[in-house]
Amino acid sequence: MGDIEDALRRADGEAFTREPPKTLKGRINFLMKQLKTTKGVAQELGISQRSVERYRTGERKTPPKAITDRIDTAVRARWQPVVRGRRRKEAATATGITVETRARFGYTAPIGTTDDGRMRRLTVHLPPAYANRLFDAQQQGAPDRELRAIVAEGLQDIYFKDGGTRADQLEVELTDIDYIDLAF
Repeated sequence: MGDIEDALRRADGEAFTREPPKTLKGRINFLMKQLKTTKGVAQELGISQRSVERYRTGERKTPPKAITDRIDTAVRARWQPVVRGRRRKEAATATGITVETRARFGYTAPIGTTDDGRMRRLTVHLPPAYANRLFDAQQQGAPDRELRAIVAEGLQDIYFKDGGTRADQLEVELTDIDYIDLAF
């Protein structure tokens, strides 16, 4: 999973109107409702069917950290899909998406100007069209470089070219990402 995909998943996780179950037993029971069988839950988590049964009954209460993380990820991925979908649709049609990043931006610029890439920390609100393109590309399974290109194009148009009022020949590429967070 790439940086942009990971940031989209984290932003999706902030869309909840109710918190997911907190207890291990509650989380396993939620996964049971979603996946129907202990075998399905075991396959999803990469553990034995018997371990799932033990977690469900409370016989085993503290799984290893790696398994706890997998359980948390599986629950959050299935928790309130309608609410997450509604927030994505709103971002793609009305509100847009906010990108906060510290990354190296490479430039292609006219002769006589600097084209040295440099680290920048930016927080930029991108319009709904970019959010829509980003969500569509993610849903179609686009690789991380394609998702980066969409974000870079949005930052280029809104931040670097200031909506078309300056630097019209500048081409921006998002290269080394130190961190990136998305909010919608």
